[in-house]
Amino acid sequence: MTSPRTIVGMSGGVDSSVAALRLRDAGEPIAGLFMQNWADDGSGDCRAEDDRRDAVAVSGRLGIPIHFRDFSQAYWDGVFEHFLAEYAAGRTPNPDVLCNREIKFKYFLDAAHQLGAQFIATGHYARVAEVGGRHRLLRAVDRSKDQSYFLHQLGQAQLASTKFPLGELLKRDVRQMALEAGLPTAAKKDSTGICFIGERDFREFLGRYLPARQGEMRTPDGHAIGQHPGVFYFTLGQREGLNIGGVRGFEAAPWYVVGKDVARNVLYVDQGADSPWLQSEMLWSETAHWIDGAPPAARFSCTAQTRYRQADETCEVTVQDDGRLEVRFSRPQRAVTPGQSLVLYDGEVCLGGAVIAATDAPLELRLRNDAA
Repeated sequence: MTSPRTIVGMSGGVDSSVAALRLRDAGEPIAGLFMQNWADDGSGDCRAEDDRRDAVAVSGRLGIPIHFRDFSQAYWDGVFEHFLAEYAAGRTPNPDVLCNREIKFKYFLDAAHQLGAQFIATGHYARVAEVGGRHRLLRAVDRSKDQSYFLHQLGQAQLASTKFPLGELLKRDVRQMALEAGLPTAAKKDSTGICFIGERDFREFLGRYLPARQGEMRTPDGHAIGQHPGVFYFTLGQREGLNIGGVRGFEAAPWYVVGKDVARNVLYVDQGADSPWLQSEMLWSETAHWIDGAPPAARFSCTAQTRYRQADETCEVTVQDDGRLEVRFSRPQRAVTPGQSLVLYDGEVCLGGAVIAATDAPLELRLRNDAA
């Protein structure tokens, strides 16, 4: 039997289904591969078995073979333990970024090569272009679905071996193609929640691994206004779940998380979505990853996102001697969050990025100084 040239990561969703459909219709020799990345304990909306059945059904409909691999231990060691450590430190991690780097474009890619394939393909909305022998990661045509933000940790070897068949398509056209081809996933809703773990009661799920302690909610100037169930459960700029009713001496306006002091178990809140306590003009990152292998220059201007689907903001980047970044934005940014990813762009080209380590938001500066 001839080995497939491309292995498609079949997740059981509509995007990966249409990625396989497009490659098959283009005459590409393909096979599918379904990854099990979480040892499901039966709680929450973890749809691994449903997804597996859908992946098998789609592969049957397309007339392609499908393989199965269990990467759950690798996911635990390489993604989930880091996820827990970040929350324990009071930061807000982005497991999708690490999941792509450590699982989908590492273990999955290795498995594809072991099966004799040259390429892998996924249902990500992104594009790859080769220019002068180097591979560039480009934004998807459908900017509302662009996932280059989550792929910024990929390198030249990974991009050279990857196809993104949906990069030129709009999401609505993907749905229509699936419907016309009679794929069983055509109307299936997109997955949300933690990468590979699914949709769950986040507090209950996290509480199984990080027992939380109730503590005080305070304003930045020290007024105690309530109790929180655990600082781990909240991130900067969050409004939902605070359960703050009318507070004597304060107007009836929404409250937002503006800071976390893990050592003292205090959650800081303020009123107003654009609270000055949430604003920062600068950030400092951990060591950056560059898709081309090196930064464009020691100091350069570009645009950046500090969270997925955020509008681009112009900034000036200084690459420090140790590879970390100092970034100054052209205007203040709201709720820039340590643990999240800073991703840099030159137009349509994703340059790379880094984990946000710290910002100059006023409350964060004060808490860092207090801890020093």
